[in-house]
Amino acid sequence: MNKKFYILPQNGGEKFRRILQSVPATPAEKQILQEASIKHVEIDLGNNSWEILMETYNGIPDELLTRAASYISSRCNIPSVIFYQNIIDLPQEVDRHWPTIIQNASGSNPTLYSILLQAAHSVDGNRILIDFKGAHIEEILRSHNVEETMSQAVQAMVHCPCKVICRIDSSAPATAALNPFNNFNNNEQDNEAYLRKLQQQSQSQHGAPKAPSAAPAAENGFNNQAKFRRSRAERKLMTETIPDEPIEITSIDGEMKNITLRGRIFNINNREFNTGTILLTFDLADDSDGISCKVFLKTKEEFNNVNAALQKADTVKIKGAIRFDSYLNDYVMMPNNIALSELPKREDRAGEKRVELHAHTHMSNMDAVVSATDLINTAVRWGWPAIAITDHGVVQAFPEAMKAAKGKDIKIIYGIEGYLTGDDYQQRRANHIIMLAKNSIGLHNIYRMVSLSHLKYLYKSRPRLPKKIISELREGVIIGSACEAGELIRAIVAGTNDEKLLEIASFYDYLEIQPIGNNAFLIRDNENFPNIQTEQDLININLKVAELAEKLGKMLVATCDVHFLNAKDSIYRAILMKGKGFADAEKQPPLYLRTTEEMLKEFTYLGEAKAYEAVVTNPRKIAEMVEVFKPIPDELYSPMIPGADEQIHDMSYAKARELYGENLPKVVQDRLELELNSIIGHGFAVLYLIAHKLVKKSLDDGYLVGSRGSVGSSFVATMTSITEVNPLPPHWRCPHCKHSEFIEDGTYGCGFDMPDKNCPYCGTKMIKDGHDIPFAVFMGFDGDKVPDIDLNFSGDYQPVAHKYTEELFGKDNVFRAGTIATVADKTAYGYVKKFFDEKGIKKRDAYINSLVNGCTGVKRTTGQHPGGIMVIPRNMDVHHFTPIQRPADDNDTNTITTHFDYHSISSRLVKLDILGHDDPTVIKMLENITHRDPRSIPFDDPATMSIFSSTEALGVTPEELGATSGTFGIPEFRTPFTRQMLDDTKPKKFSDLVRISGFSHGTNVWLDNAQDLITNGTCTVSDAISCRDDIMMHLIHSGIEPLFSFKTMEKVRKGKGLSEDDIKIMKDGGIPQWYIDSCMKIKYLFPRAHATAYVMMAYRIAFCKVHYPLAFYAAYFSIRAAEFDANIISRGKQAVRDKLDEIIAMEKQKKLSVKDKSFQVILELAWEMYLRGFSVEKVDLYKSSADKFILHEKSLLPPFTALTGISTMAAGNIIQARQDGEFTSVDDLKKRASLTTTVIESLREHGCLDNLQENDQIALFS
Repeated sequence: MNKKFYILPQNGGEKFRRILQSVPATPAEKQILQEASIKHVEIDLGNNSWEILMETYNGIPDELLTRAASYISSRCNIPSVIFYQNIIDLPQEVDRHWPTIIQNASGSNPTLYSILLQAAHSVDGNRILIDFKGAHIEEILRSHNVEETMSQAVQAMVHCPCKVICRIDSSAPATAALNPFNNFNNNEQDNEAYLRKLQQQSQSQHGAPKAPSAAPAAENGFNNQAKFRRSRAERKLMTETIPDEPIEITSIDGEMKNITLRGRIFNINNREFNTGTILLTFDLADDSDGISCKVFLKTKEEFNNVNAALQKADTVKIKGAIRFDSYLNDYVMMPNNIALSELPKREDRAGEKRVELHAHTHMSNMDAVVSATDLINTAVRWGWPAIAITDHGVVQAFPEAMKAAKGKDIKIIYGIEGYLTGDDYQQRRANHIIMLAKNSIGLHNIYRMVSLSHLKYLYKSRPRLPKKIISELREGVIIGSACEAGELIRAIVAGTNDEKLLEIASFYDYLEIQPIGNNAFLIRDNENFPNIQTEQDLININLKVAELAEKLGKMLVATCDVHFLNAKDSIYRAILMKGKGFADAEKQPPLYLRTTEEMLKEFTYLGEAKAYEAVVTNPRKIAEMVEVFKPIPDELYSPMIPGADEQIHDMSYAKARELYGENLPKVVQDRLELELNSIIGHGFAVLYLIAHKLVKKSLDDGYLVGSRGSVGSSFVATMTSITEVNPLPPHWRCPHCKHSEFIEDGTYGCGFDMPDKNCPYCGTKMIKDGHDIPFAVFMGFDGDKVPDIDLNFSGDYQPVAHKYTEELFGKDNVFRAGTIATVADKTAYGYVKKFFDEKGIKKRDAYINSLVNGCTGVKRTTGQHPGGIMVIPRNMDVHHFTPIQRPADDNDTNTITTHFDYHSISSRLVKLDILGHDDPTVIKMLENITHRDPRSIPFDDPATMSIFSSTEALGVTPEELGATSGTFGIPEFRTPFTRQMLDDTKPKKFSDLVRISGFSHGTNVWLDNAQDLITNGTCTVSDAISCRDDIMMHLIHSGIEPLFSFKTMEKVRKGKGLSEDDIKIMKDGGIPQWYIDSCMKIKYLFPRAHATAYVMMAYRIAFCKVHYPLAFYAAYFSIRAAEFDANIISRGKQAVRDKLDEIIAMEKQKKLSVKDKSFQVILELAWEMYLRGFSVEKVDLYKSSADKFILHEKSLLPPFTALTGISTMAAGNIIQARQDGEFTSVDDLKKRASLTTTVIESLREHGCLDNLQENDQIALFS
């Protein structure tokens, strides 16, 4: 069944608008698109299509919409994108919103509101003409900057940039209605006097007006050069209190005035207009519904103050008007006053506080909706001495709990609610059991039990534990009988005799009871629990547990079985359970965290003394039994490699002297000392040595390794062959006499950009190197950050590299890095939407999003990092750090991962990132074909560099190729997005390519930022910010202090912007405003070392495309053989062109599938290959490879996998079978190679079977 979604974009569809702004178009066309608003989007998941309705006042040319649709289809990989437009009557819209427009423009100034209300207005194109009467009104309007504020108010309501022009007829008398004393005096002279009085008041507030300029007046009104100023004291948005009682949001009925709301505030965003006005938006939700709110702020200072207050707020009270917003197609609140507020919070006011020993967190798989942090913070606020964390079957909340409790006066009791079985762990039903770690021995025993339950006793996705295993590992563990799902209460409900009950209860250290509301479902389930009919029956269960505890002399403990923090939070759990298909999801038991007083009230039937003992005394006794310890150690535990410090030190200096001579240049010596002091001083040498061994192993086996992340920022990593990126300043070095010359003033982007130079001492051609990357990017300004060394191995070699880690450290000491997947915003939104849709209840997005926040972060499943390896020191047990498990609890895999998410233990254990990547694989193929060492390829080859801005080096024209650059098939530069960047920037040197790579991987770095700066001539590609290092190095080269430069880089790269103090220091240092503005827009920046490593690999492949073309095409197509269609491409140049034209036509009609899109990429490269004079042969039954293209003089022989429907296994079977001799018939081939009918038909269609008889019987008689 096709699924369609009708979406009303929030915040005007800001993210989509950024994509729209990158559509190839003239500035005028982009302005047309910018002025249009997105009314709604209809997404059809079945047909993979978007239909977008734009609202505009001026109309959008059809050709521009077609071009935009084509671009977005390509950019977003959506086969069908269709734009419609609704051209709106601007005068009608202005008239409709005029009362709101003048109210927003006048703020809380009743005089200005009255003047605007009585003025006449008209619309001329996109100009709004306002006509006033009265000789003395001009200065009043001028002092309030009316033209500007009205323009902003109009744009906010009708979403069309309009120019407001005020016209004054000074000869006409002022409108009588302007005078608020009109009822008392109708004399025109008094009206004029009143206006003069208003003028004087305005001048006294804002200062005397300047003398009017002699320049000609505009539109019979204000002078074009007039400067208006508006008093900041006119409206006080933020107030201490709002005395009015709030109404429920759900009671809003159409447009309303002067209403008060109170609720939770979230989703705070802002947008700055060209005029400087800032639109601040936020969502507000109470328990009934939600609504979006809009506030217009005139100054940056006012915005900063309001925004800072709201960002810290949880709840606010607002007063204002409800208006219909055509942009959001819904009613919004326009606040005039905002007061920070607090909803009443429950407090625990007991003299002696209880301790909760049964509490779940987000890590209880899709079952609990409270974080460990919120639980602990609440317990601290309530003054509790301790709280336990006891998730279902896992301990994955321990790292968060430890972090949340740090520095707070509270003890965390680390525990688990396990699944208990008898000897047969596959029994029908497991029982719940609580286990609390008493000390570090108990903690490690719990970790061992978690590992066993996941690896050996996992059944139906439940990590179960036989009682005998618990008995064996009981040391240091306190065991409780758990909830109604525990074996004790289940036995009571089942009517088990007292003797058996005593036997069951004797296994536990304490017996647990809970509020009867937790077990109310027993009353509803008459079929399974016929003996439980009333609340008294539930009370009797707890009384029986109390009786057993007294007989056995065991502690009776009352717990909440917490699954959410407050009673009203049950809706979040209901939403998740409904999403999982539970029919009774909305009948939530009250599993919230109760105060001491609330719990004592729950157990009054025990008697005052017994209730106090169960609620307060006994839980505190257990808490006192528990020692203080940490669930994971604080320190980094590296594998022990004797002599690692000396090896890294000596290796680094040896390589440096080999390259730069015995007497090292100062820049080299200083960099080595800086890095080695940090690396060795902080115990990180062993990490470098491990990475060195892994890379050396790969290089020795013939596979290049690419570096990722910021490891290329470390010169020691370069000297130990971990990375080939040299982070020193650009320089020449002589390979013969070792003379070197460094350029440290930022003249060159990198060494590869420098001109060739011969050594002034020996005449040898010097080597160019150096990318000017600071070490601080990798290990922090103080060099104390644990280095994260990420390496890109060939995808073919990755399993070998992983296996090698087992050889280095031992199989029992190497585990894959575990991950935890939680419910994300989009998934949660779907759950919430479905929850209300199925009930037929309509709720605003603001309310839905408020509930989304309560459903996110809940664990869904576990997984593994694609290449992360965690290494345990040989002399230590993995359970010192974490339990272990299989990813996603998949019993069919042999992969073992850490139970904790690797992020939580990555600073305690060495994590190796051994990732698989296509680029090293392609380069290995090219080396095998060309017999050229890829490390000998120069990075300043003019022909190679030229294909990034032209097609000349390929011997084809842009018109033939259909592209202005020759980067089809080149990593980092092959997508339409990056090819457009090449067209915009016209790169001329290697460092430009690094910058383009940085642009493409950043967020808010290219679009609406560097692209505009470069295309409008504000800066060049070399000046624009592309990578995080650019900021630090640019500021340092500008004379700004290095520590400030580093801190600024860190702020900007994380999307935190700049403070006013930061901006002042930068301006004082001569940093231009455009550079500062660019910093403010950035949300994420790529490391230059990472971009450089990527581009070095890409450049080598580009070099082969230019100089070894057939080898390049063979390698590229071999990697993507499954996407290749030899049936079409082997038919020749015209067949490729025809198919490509067919796909382009389908693209224009929005009928392109994902498969067609992938094939289009293959066809574009095949077309280029044919244009260059090469061709593709037909697959040959006896000569073709299984999955690699074979080079002939001017052609390629495709493999079997290049035929549709032939898998790698089937292709391998053909290769294996033909080694035993020629096939005598089709039947013989099918039998010997174990081929399916589908494979045979694919071979037949291509012509591979033309010379074979169908079967041996025909051959016998022919």
